[in-house]
Amino acid sequence: MLVILSFILLFHVISAILLFISTINNAWWVASAPGGNVIYTDLWYSCNVTCLPVTNSASTDAGNLTTSTYHEGFYLQAVQATMILSTILCCVGFFVFILQLFGLKQGERFVFTAVIQLLAGLCVMIGVSIYTAEREGFTEEALRKGGYGSSYVLAWISFPMTVISGLMYLVLRKRK
Repeated sequence: MLVILSFILLFHVISAILLFISTINNAWWVASAPGGNVIYTDLWYSCNVTCLPVTNSASTDAGNLTTSTYHEGFYLQAVQATMILSTILCCVGFFVFILQLFGLKQGERFVFTAVIQLLAGLCVMIGVSIYTAEREGFTEEALRKGGYGSSYVLAWISFPMTVISGLMYLVLRKRK
């Protein structure tokens, strides 16, 4: 039981680290600029030598959105919100796991933690799926010939890890 518990704990911590890195790092989209420089774009900024806010992101003035650009801004803000929510849920799930480990009797343990982890996985899936489907709507024309970056890949990797972690908590609640 101790080995399984430590494995699940390690799995949960790795999921949280991947979510933090994928949400914070500036490599969701990587493109080459006309001068040969590489531009890294995340959910908030496009960075080369200096960083500029992504068009229609939460870091730009939302009051200046026109009807045609409103939907692109909405999609990007939905990705931002779901990725932040998934990271928060994963961290909350970790603390709930620690509290449930010592506070509840066997059979009742880890159900709430499992639900929180599965919700975190759902948020990751929704956020990355929206980014995949609507990326061209909030990527500037000059940057559209790039490719998905490491943060995007880490977000997709954290999705199954978070879901598997939630399922392992459900299995663990029945173990002695």
